[in-house]
Amino acid sequence: MYNRVINSTKRWFVRFRVEVWAGDTLILQHDYDARDRPVLVQFPVGTLGDTMGWFPYAVRFGTTRGCKLTCAMSKLIIPLFRDAYTDIEFIPHEDVDATRFYATYSLGLFFDDADAVWQPTDFRMVGLHRTAAYILGVAAEEFAPVITLPDESRAIAEPYVCIGVQSSSQCKYWNNPNGWAAIIPWLKQRGYRVICIDQKSVHGTGLVWNHIPHGAEDETGDRPLAERARWLRHAAGFIGLSSGLSWLAWAAGTKVLMISGFTHPANEFSTPYRVHNWHSCNSCWNDPTLRFNHKDFLWCPRHSGTPRQFECTRLITAEHVLATLERMLPAC
Repeated sequence: MYNRVINSTKRWFVRFRVEVWAGDTLILQHDYDARDRPVLVQFPVGTLGDTMGWFPYAVRFGTTRGCKLTCAMSKLIIPLFRDAYTDIEFIPHEDVDATRFYATYSLGLFFDDADAVWQPTDFRMVGLHRTAAYILGVAAEEFAPVITLPDESRAIAEPYVCIGVQSSSQCKYWNNPNGWAAIIPWLKQRGYRVICIDQKSVHGTGLVWNHIPHGAEDETGDRPLAERARWLRHAAGFIGLSSGLSWLAWAAGTKVLMISGFTHPANEFSTPYRVHNWHSCNSCWNDPTLRFNHKDFLWCPRHSGTPRQFECTRLITAEHVLATLERMLPAC
């Protein structure tokens, strides 16, 4: 008895039929049907926001297809989902046995997929999270995942706001030099403590380094994601960037004010508190003619080395953000 593996020329969801013929005799016919069969959905390691955005579509796939769903993802993220989705098996990548699955799908951002092998449509055209819906062949309407925490209590009694100022590339930062310096005092005057929950208090490269804003309380460090989610769960709001903590705040049910210019607003989850400046260069991330360079921390494809570098967020002023905060946060 031999096991046979079939690799479709398209690695996204396609309903197909397999026929095996011996001359004019049909000896095997099989129509794809995942119902009650084990199916694996693989998430990349090291991407908090991507996993938070994509996981709901894996859940929808499991429900729609009636399969026995297994999700392979980072060990750091599994504890957030495991108790909320007891009908799903969660495993780290090193424990995957590919031979036991009826079908396997890999989620990711496929920049150079001109032949649509890994995705049916370029992710830059549909939004970061909704690309998973297209890969898995399910409805693209967004919904936040459910996360559970070992400790659901408040960390502090006073009203507070969480902020996340760090990211993996400078284009994702709020590059206005006076932005955070104006926001922190305003929040405190409104009666809120300001808690920074980034992983790093300082991050950058070469001559460019980004620091935790003056006046924010430092809860940074290599801590479990559940601890950050606990801070977010009870916060009056979260102010952040197009980065993983914003997606975690969305999953925690927190109001999210997102400051971003390098992505188009359709790229992330919907929030009524998005701050975007249409009057500057913007949305380069979602331009399919531009290839994001993960190795270039100072990537700015249109204006690198000019006075216009990072103008997409540099020209988002504190006044822009404060006007949105007025709508989002009442005074304590």
